[in-house]
Amino acid sequence: MAVETVTGLAPVEAFALVGVLGVGAQWVAWRLRMPAIVVMLAVGLLVGPVFGLFNPARDIGDMVQPLISMAVAVILFEGGLTLDLHKLGDARKGVMRLVFIGAPLGWFLSSCALHFGAGLGWEASTVFGGILVVTGPTVIAPLLRTAKLSRRPANLLNWEAIVNDPVGALAAVLAFEFVLVGREAESLGGAISVLALGIVVALIVGLVAGVGIARAFRGAWVPEYMKVPVLFVTMLAAFALPDMLLHESGLLAVTVMGLVIANADLPSFVELRRFKEHATILLVSGVFILLAASLDFASLNSLTWRAGLFVALVILVARPLTVLIALMFSGLPTKEKLLIAFTGPRGVVLVAVAGLFGERLAAAGVEDGAVIGPLAFILVMATVVLHGFTLAPFARFLGLAQSGTPGVLLIGGSRFTTALAEALKKADVPVLIADPNHARLVRPRATGIPVFYGDVLSEAAEHSLEILSYQTVVAATENDAYNTLVATDLAPEFGRDQTWQIARHRGEQARHALPTQLGGRPFGAGKTFRELEDLHIGGWRISATALTAEFTFEDWKEGRTGAHLLGYISTDGDVKRVTPDEIEVLFPNRAEARIDDLPEEQRESAREALKRRLTEARRSAARAKISEGVRLIALVPPRSEAEARANADQATDSPKPQGKLP
Repeated sequence: MAVETVTGLAPVEAFALVGVLGVGAQWVAWRLRMPAIVVMLAVGLLVGPVFGLFNPARDIGDMVQPLISMAVAVILFEGGLTLDLHKLGDARKGVMRLVFIGAPLGWFLSSCALHFGAGLGWEASTVFGGILVVTGPTVIAPLLRTAKLSRRPANLLNWEAIVNDPVGALAAVLAFEFVLVGREAESLGGAISVLALGIVVALIVGLVAGVGIARAFRGAWVPEYMKVPVLFVTMLAAFALPDMLLHESGLLAVTVMGLVIANADLPSFVELRRFKEHATILLVSGVFILLAASLDFASLNSLTWRAGLFVALVILVARPLTVLIALMFSGLPTKEKLLIAFTGPRGVVLVAVAGLFGERLAAAGVEDGAVIGPLAFILVMATVVLHGFTLAPFARFLGLAQSGTPGVLLIGGSRFTTALAEALKKADVPVLIADPNHARLVRPRATGIPVFYGDVLSEAAEHSLEILSYQTVVAATENDAYNTLVATDLAPEFGRDQTWQIARHRGEQARHALPTQLGGRPFGAGKTFRELEDLHIGGWRISATALTAEFTFEDWKEGRTGAHLLGYISTDGDVKRVTPDEIEVLFPNRAEARIDDLPEEQRESAREALKRRLTEARRSAARAKISEGVRLIALVPPRSEAEARANADQATDSPKPQGKLP
């Protein structure tokens, strides 16, 4: 039972609460490795109908529906920005089938599930069935990010969700117009004309807006600092104009606009898309909190057992049949068909559009219209929870997702990266060495290390590499500028804490230092490419040593004097680097030795600064990471001077790979 509150929240307080709860739920989900949508739904229900702390209709008022509509438009536009036709690759045929065959078939089967399962009349079933074509990019995107599917099924699910969202909304518009014709005796031809005109206008507006933005940005008609604001207001205008003529047609317009911009090959496209991705995360979080908090338990109490039958029919019958028939004779493997067939989560667009059309049907005299909103929410909750917890295990069972330890992507073939790859491979960590210079891949290929010949930033790499199989990237070529470019470009994909780069030549000098926004986190014990190569020529090697209760970190240090600790493999199998600050704490004697090398007048202040840094809290934090069960990855010196000389002589006699990186 909901707990009634005496007074509501002010609009500013309500907006702040929605933002904090939405983003906070996403962060909690990330920390707990749970599906974000599940946590957001739970939080929205708790603050809304359960405890009554937040009621959108009371605290925000009439702005709720317009806000949700605009948020859905932005979400679909961002989805359109991901629809780069060049990236479809081998998923193109499947996507076309899911859109042109799957959407109409899904409409029909969903309408049947509503009529025979939920017991709705054909009028309400046809309208709501059109909306059920929507699978929801707001849900698919976070699920794909968590499940780490293979490239082709992920592309199929993502494209289907984005393209079918406006298709489902327009299918509902079409069915609704026919319902009005039957009830109000309007001209069938007039209704079809209005519908056709609305769709044509939406297509034209989206096309014109997309082409206009592309030409304006390419022709430098808009300064860089105004590109995002211009893009944003143009998108809102493209949504509002067609919507004035035909409700929900604006969703089609913004999707088309995003599709045009995505395929315009704009130099600034990456920055634009990243901004929209960040905005979409905020909007998805907020909309889910608003929708969950707006739920009325009384409306759910009006549902019967047939609501459960309807949900089961949609998940177990309508969705699988739609996909399997649409993808028949497509050439896709059976495993991929099964994964897509049993993955159909619904999200924000379904709830928002269903609630709108439910109210309109009820106002037009269709009694079943009042049930559409609660049914939509029940379906969303069921599919979000079901797929949120089963997609990743199901995909791993079918062999269509990353399983086991996340891998490391090494950029640059060299003695150092080959030795590091060998050590990680022996520790059962998947590795891949990528290099655009074929000669530099001879050494790792000879040792059995998987390699990729080509530029890791190229479209070929995007199509052929399973990037999601790797959690960490290490830029370690001889070209410092290329390392910085790779690390800067891949950091948003891998996360900045998991994007590493070896030291740049003279990078410690103020004249050559780069801003912190460029490049990756320091890796390689502060050594440059040349220094690392020279160490390996001199007989240094890389080891991965497990710590146990009998063999502690202190024992490891005692037996490896002079070794450079690079990182460690956690008990979960994640590869982590050791930061320079942690090195200072873990090896205090080395820090003291560096101070002794300073001029005498600087030593006292340096010792005081070191003492302030070596606090017990920092010592405990560093030691907690380097504890029993982890494997230390270290650059270890040769066992003897004779071994070092032998290695150096062997390196001198052996032929060196020719060619340089671009």
